[in-house]
Amino acid sequence: MAAARFTEVQTVAIPVRDQDAALAFYTGPLGLEVRFDAELQPGFRWVDVAAPGATTSLALVRAGDELPAGVDTGVRLVTPDARAAHTALTDAGADVDELLLWGSAPPMFSFRDPDGNRLYATENPAG
Repeated sequence: MAAARFTEVQTVAIPVRDQDAALAFYTGPLGLEVRFDAELQPGFRWVDVAAPGATTSLALVRAGDELPAGVDTGVRLVTPDARAAHTALTDAGADVDELLLWGSAPPMFSFRDPDGNRLYATENPAG
């Protein structure tokens, strides 16, 4: 049986209660850019954000009974300087966990958006 062929991950959906508040967080303290923001049909707005130059985006979709907010997204964002990103997010008032400095792994930390969705930041000096 042949396997399906996929070439990349295009978008990961993150459920949010307030798309405008989420957009302000993702484009403000996180520094992502808006790739798409439109009402596709009455009451259904699609908001896509991404790191500048990235091919994978995050869709900030309206949370509901079937798709609750406040989840562990599993999304790992790459930063060239985890310490600076940790400080910037802390200074912006984000809910940020401890900066992990393990000798066997790059510096990293987790944080939550205004809806309590957990994301992760990991350092890659080339990133």
